[in-house]
Parts: sequence; C-alpha cells; structure tokens
Amino acid sequence: MSLNPTSQPLSGRVAVVTGASSGIGEASAERLALLGARVVVLARRADRLADLVARIEKNGGSALAVAADVTDAAALRGAADRVRAEFGGADLLLNNAGVMLPAPIEELATDQWKHQIDLNITGLMNAIGAFTRQLVESAAERGVADLINTSSIAARNIFPNFAVYSGTKAYVTHLSRHLRAELGAKNVRVSAIEPGIVGTELQSHVTDRGAQDWLAGSKESMEWLTARDIAETVGFIAALPPRVNLQQVTIMPTGQAA
Repeated sequence: MSLNPTSQPLSGRVAVVTGASSGIGEASAERLALLGARVVVLARRADRLADLVARIEKNGGSALAVAADVTDAAALRGAADRVRAEFGGADLLLNNAGVMLPAPIEELATDQWKHQIDLNITGLMNAIGAFTRQLVESAAERGVADLINTSSIAARNIFPNFAVYSGTKAYVTHLSRHLRAELGAKNVRVSAIEPGIVGTELQSHVTDRGAQDWLAGSKESMEWLTARDIAETVGFIAALPPRVNLQQVTIMPTGQAA
C-alpha cells in the first residue's frame, strides 16, 4: 500500500524503533512510516533490517537501518549520534527490544535471568540514556515528543514461572510513570503499552515445557493479538494532539481474561 499524503499526521517527525527486526517493532516501524515519520530501525539482525527498509521505501516511506545491540551502551550512543547527524535528532522513541524466558524459579536458570534483565531493563535504559536529550530538544522545538515503552500485562498480573520476565516488565511500567513525572512538563509524552498475548517471536524463545503447554492451550482457546494490532496503537498514541498523553494502554485479546 502506497502512502497517502493526506493521511500522514507524523510527517516531519523522526522515530527510532528498537527491536525492529521482527514482531511489534517491525510492524510499528512500518506503521509509523505510513503515518509519515522518518523511521530509524534498530536491532542486531542487519539482514532483517535491510528487508524492512526496502519494504518501507517501496511504499514511499523513509527509513534508516542501524545494526546495534541495545545492551551495548556505546553502540546506542553511536546510533544516537548518527540520528542527530542525519536527521537532526529523534522526537519519538519506541523501546521494544525484549525477550521472554519463563522457567520455575527453583531451576535457578541464572543465565536466563541475566539475559532478560540485560535486555528488558538495561537495554531499555541504554536507549533512554542515548535518546532522551534529543527527545527533550525536539519537544522544545516542536511542542511534543514521545517516549513509548513496550511493557506487558505480566507487569500487573500473575503468571506461574514468569517471575523474572514479569519483574522486568513491572520495572518498565513503573519507570514509565516516573519518567512521565520528569518529562511531561517538558512536553515529552511517556507511555507504557501493556499487551496481552501477541503472536511474535517471543513464544519461540520459550523452552520451559509448562509455559509451552500453557501458551499452546491459550492459542487453541482464543485468538491472539497480532503485531499489527499493537503497531496501530503505537501510531495512534504518536498522532494524538500534543496536549494528550496516554500514560498506560493495556491491550488484551478479547478472549484473554488476565
């Protein structure tokens, strides 16, 4: 689908999307581009990013691929320098990179604990540290900027064997509320998106048999959300009038009770 100039409320904006090589990040990058933003897609898999940029440009959008690991703070600072040099700075940051590795706590899967904390928390902070100054500067100039963090319904609900993952997502949600208190007065809107079950690569990372069985059962009993469902919400948040900030958005499959 080619772009329609009359339906591009994000024209002139620069959006950085982490975890953009698949799932919610990939779909959100495409959606933001359709809405008129120049999109910087950031992830480790350069080949996937190249394909994404090609699709965006084929549809009339503008995109730049930056291959980087969000757990590498220096790489994120380098990415931010490149965005400033090529686009003048970012005014939208979607923090989407993450991993889900459930397991019973008694298994002491410490490598999995560390991986989730490194990516879901430290990676998030590295991106925030690299781009917040640009968001504040852009908001001062344009009147609005957006920091959108991908959390999860696991931040508030209880799922057996998901303790570490849920803890990292609770961090994302609570951090977002604190950052809103700091940055809102500077016209930087901060939003946390809390999806229920979304069909993405996250499920393929799960090795715990109990969690696999639970996910398989849920897929038979309900229709999962798609990455595009979340991307539509990201675009909606970013296109709202500058005076409107959706602090938290919980997005659930109709059939998921909790």
